[in-house]
Amino acid sequence: MAAASSLSSLLVSSMALTSPIFQSHCLNNTTCKRGTTMAVSLQTANKPVIHQEKPTNKRRRVVVTGIGLVTALGEDPDVFYNNVLQGISGITEIEKFDTSQLPSKIGAELKSFSPEGFVSSKLAMRADNFMLYLITAGKKALADGGISDEVNGQLDKTRCGIIVGSAMGGLRIFYEWFENMLILSRRPNPFSVPMAGNNMGCAALAIELGWMGPNYIINAGCATSNHCILSAAGHIIDGITDMMLCGGSDAGVHPIGLAGFASCKALSKRDCDPTKASCPWDTNRDGIVLGDGAGVLLLEELEHAKRRGARIYAEFLGGSSSADAYHLTRPHPDGIVRCIEKALAKAGVAREDVNYINAHAPSTQVGDLIEFAALVRCFGNNMELKINSTKSMTGHLAGATGAVDAIATIKDMNLLVGSKKERLNIKVALSNSFTLGGQNSSILFAPLQSE
Repeated sequence: MAAASSLSSLLVSSMALTSPIFQSHCLNNTTCKRGTTMAVSLQTANKPVIHQEKPTNKRRRVVVTGIGLVTALGEDPDVFYNNVLQGISGITEIEKFDTSQLPSKIGAELKSFSPEGFVSSKLAMRADNFMLYLITAGKKALADGGISDEVNGQLDKTRCGIIVGSAMGGLRIFYEWFENMLILSRRPNPFSVPMAGNNMGCAALAIELGWMGPNYIINAGCATSNHCILSAAGHIIDGITDMMLCGGSDAGVHPIGLAGFASCKALSKRDCDPTKASCPWDTNRDGIVLGDGAGVLLLEELEHAKRRGARIYAEFLGGSSSADAYHLTRPHPDGIVRCIEKALAKAGVAREDVNYINAHAPSTQVGDLIEFAALVRCFGNNMELKINSTKSMTGHLAGATGAVDAIATIKDMNLLVGSKKERLNIKVALSNSFTLGGQNSSILFAPLQSE
């Protein structure tokens, strides 16, 4: 991929570990030691070790059988991925509202999105954009997974669930409510409260599909999608469901979104060159670029997928989450290291087997460096390891970023290259998502292997 490179080529001597930026975050944390890895012990000093018997039931395996997205790079997975391979940026000057009084004038906005054919005209008039993106991407994931209306009618819908979150929810609806009530002294739209709620997209999609399994949202900021994927897979593994839609959706390219992130100095100021404004790991990186969109994965229990003859993109191996417990806006490498190592342990994956990473890498001075330092600690100077960040092209999609990154990762795993059209040799792929407040998430995928 255009943005992929080996870990060793990103390492500039020992700058990642000796940089004043890196060191400044370690001064107040005695557990942060250069070049070492944090270990979490589950056994205390004076308590006996409890040996648990292994479960007799065979662990249910989870696979990805459908993907759907809505992004500035495309609203079809193949179109999206072809644009990614060509290094095309979806970041442009914002056109859908006046930015003259705003500190940032660029974003990865959806220029020609239409929910027609996916959302009823009545709901489309009432719903916030994040809901429209969510429902559209969700239905596209179902179609991609071969779940037609006829097939959907034959499913046990009590064993089908949806967990699709949002970091910012209904910004447009909230803004219109505020404007009508407090500025124009008009009666607010009676649908303002329900349509602005982060949970309503998940609920609306379940109502349309008739899916009666687990249905809720997770809001973990920019780590939302990964947490939703983790939880959805957990329901399948636990035997509660056979099929789950999961991911995230956000519509942050809005005056509230831009003003809010600009006020905390998180946005790139490179308005004069939009396509190069989001540049993870570049020495001139200066902040994130907001984007709109949604990403939804259809997860399914392996045997269930086989019985219906589903196409299988990849196997979900597992993942984990952690908290830095350090600072509201500054990340800490220890939390990231713990998250990755717990994910590897839970999935039963050796670090040497990971040879592809879709990094969070938001294009901020501190965030990129801290994540890179954590990757060095986890994986060392692995010459086979490739690292990528799709945010250079998609912008930062907030709650949707993890799902869109996961889709890009899965597409990488299925890319056919060379005259013989052979797949890339991706053994295990890691996809990271982190957020303000130090909430971390890491998930792992691999090509499906026979037992």
